[in-house]
Amino acid sequence: MTDATAEQTAPTEQSPVIPAGPGAASGIGLAVGPDGSSSHSAVVKGRIKVADEVVEKVAALAALEVAGVADMGGDLERAFEAVRDRIGIGSRRGTQGVEAHIQDRQVAVDLTIVVEYGHVVMEVAAEVKSNVARSVSRMLGMRVMEVNVTVDDVRLPGEGRPAPEPAAEEPF
Repeated sequence: MTDATAEQTAPTEQSPVIPAGPGAASGIGLAVGPDGSSSHSAVVKGRIKVADEVVEKVAALAALEVAGVADMGGDLERAFEAVRDRIGIGSRRGTQGVEAHIQDRQVAVDLTIVVEYGHVVMEVAAEVKSNVARSVSRMLGMRVMEVNVTVDDVRLPGEGRPAPEPAAEEPF
């Protein structure tokens, strides 16, 4: 680390660090300059790591916001979900149909979607790409290198997601 960087990040006698707000307990505070102005520069060294699953959840939610997206995931993933629903174990994975690859604050996202019948497939897929890139970039501060969308199926009218059947009670 160079001296110039150290001077910019380390507090000096002329710019004391005053804990403020919710981050005060964690050691993050405000650097106060000689004129009383403050800036929200963190004074604690360390890294912030965002798990792939966080990116995947944000991407899945952004994809599901798009009109015409009926579901996420390929045939196999949706089949496993139907079985889990039927036997009553687990819950829907928030990352179903999404895979993210993070490297140096840059991310590539692969999505598999099901489009509702009646929507233009290419328009829905293009809107998914745009909305996912915008949401991941805005919410996570990462540079989105690419968003790849695979349309795996078309949901027919009245086909809806299979509802779990109520478990029949048997006498003992």
